[in-house]
Amino acid sequence: MDILINAVGGIVVEVGKFVCKCIYPKIENIVRFSSKIENLREEMEKLTKFRDEINGKVVKDVGEGYKTKPDVIKWIKNVCELEDEWETMQQSIAAAKTFAYKCCPKWSLRSQVSTQAQKIQDQLFRLKQVGESFESNLMVENYQMKRVEFIAGPSVEGQSAATRNLNEILRLLEDDKVCIIGVVGPGGVGKTTLVKNLNNELLKINVSNSKLSFGVVVWVTVPKPPIDIKKIQAQIVSRLNLKVDSEGSEVSIASKILERLNQEKSFLVILDDVWDAINLDHVGVPQPKAHTGSKVIITSRFGDVCKKMKTDIEMNISTLKEDESWQLFIKTAGDVANRENIQPIARDIARECGGLPLAITVIGACMSGKNRVEEWVDALDSLRMSEPYDKDVIDEVYKVIKLSFDYLESPDTGSKRRGDIKSCFLYCSLYPLIIPIDDLIHCWWAEGFLGEFDTYEKAYNRGITIIGSLKYACLLEAHEMDCVKMHDVVRDVAKWIANSSKLDEHISVFQAGIGLTEISHTTKVSASVKRISFASNKIEYLPDFFTECSNTTSLLLQDNESLVKIPDKFFCHFQL
Repeated sequence: MDILINAVGGIVVEVGKFVCKCIYPKIENIVRFSSKIENLREEMEKLTKFRDEINGKVVKDVGEGYKTKPDVIKWIKNVCELEDEWETMQQSIAAAKTFAYKCCPKWSLRSQVSTQAQKIQDQLFRLKQVGESFESNLMVENYQMKRVEFIAGPSVEGQSAATRNLNEILRLLEDDKVCIIGVVGPGGVGKTTLVKNLNNELLKINVSNSKLSFGVVVWVTVPKPPIDIKKIQAQIVSRLNLKVDSEGSEVSIASKILERLNQEKSFLVILDDVWDAINLDHVGVPQPKAHTGSKVIITSRFGDVCKKMKTDIEMNISTLKEDESWQLFIKTAGDVANRENIQPIARDIARECGGLPLAITVIGACMSGKNRVEEWVDALDSLRMSEPYDKDVIDEVYKVIKLSFDYLESPDTGSKRRGDIKSCFLYCSLYPLIIPIDDLIHCWWAEGFLGEFDTYEKAYNRGITIIGSLKYACLLEAHEMDCVKMHDVVRDVAKWIANSSKLDEHISVFQAGIGLTEISHTTKVSASVKRISFASNKIEYLPDFFTECSNTTSLLLQDNESLVKIPDKFFCHFQL
């Protein structure tokens, strides 16, 4: 019997130990419920604070252009999910405490909440360990792509017109309805300077500004025609730090660019100096309308390029007003331009630049440090005679504008209807300022520039088309319904091109709008001269030596109200 009692007693003890071992943790959870919940609350607050610190570092580094490691992103997400779970169970915790105060045990509820709290405690411990292992290594190693890269260039600070344009384009970037922006204007008007300043302005934008804090800003200087998609892609690939096979096809590279840009919350792609329409799909740039918050900016000398690329809005960049031109000239030429004996000449030089920022800055820099009045007078005379004063003026101003001329469609020798747009452009330089359209087209037709047509009406239509093309290329400007005009510096470049041409057909004499009362014998008029312009002067008569111009095909004398005498034999010497 004792043996039986001892055996049964041993079994009871073992069973008791087993039962205690199973239920003790639950009893402990129930008994120590409040203290464990408070401890967990403190730990959660510490984890939240730790998460805020890590998130703050991530936001700062992302703002500087670095990319977060995937495991850091995952960790922040897991902490947020744990915080949500903890927040969700607050109601259950409150209920469990309330029942206890009412002397209503509700053991099952407290046990359930305690078990859930223990799971959160375990996850919290693991997340804390993972977070502490990051130390300062939150961003992708060796990842150097900044959100915005600084681009060197002249600042527009203090320039009222350029600042207005900068503020306008910033406003357009915040407009949800505007996705593709065209910036149009002649060469040297400041389009590239404007978008460079825009790019650098975005460096200052706080990343919390949702509309201007693009995930990445990509700058592309578009190569001159013919379009080379791979060269455009190469710049984007380099900017995005993509690894692609340089020998791969345009399509394969485009797919990688597309995939990468689609990963960004938003992007801004700036295509600078576009001469021909570019298909964004072929490059790999997502259509901004399909990628919320993303934008594309195009700068071009040609309005039709923007239309072909379906811009939502076009900003036409105008030349500077006289006071703005003078302030920019002073900034580049220095205080010497303000000297009493030099300032009047300096102002005339600034006016000769016609408000074109490139011409103003280059010529102003050339005059900087020149202290003798004679040097300033010589420079002014050269500008008025359309003779480049300095090699820098040729390289940095004339050649820049000449690119637009070079790109004009060459006449198709196989077609007799397309006309010669380059000759049409050069002919415009014979006019001093305002050019009547009807008069211009008559002269083009008489010179044979418009091609072969059986009626004047058809030739006139072609002339209107050519004028439209020159306006789109920013080589002519609209003036009034029946007139156009040519910018002073563009005219100088046209005359420079004509005079430097080795073709006899472009030899001309231009003395329009300079206040002549008579034509001097020193005027270089000879049999080789093809075109002569004395328009808008005060000439009273043509001298007899004008009969030597046997090869002249155009003589412009309009707006000489005092002209009363033309030699009898004058017209007999012209070719019919």
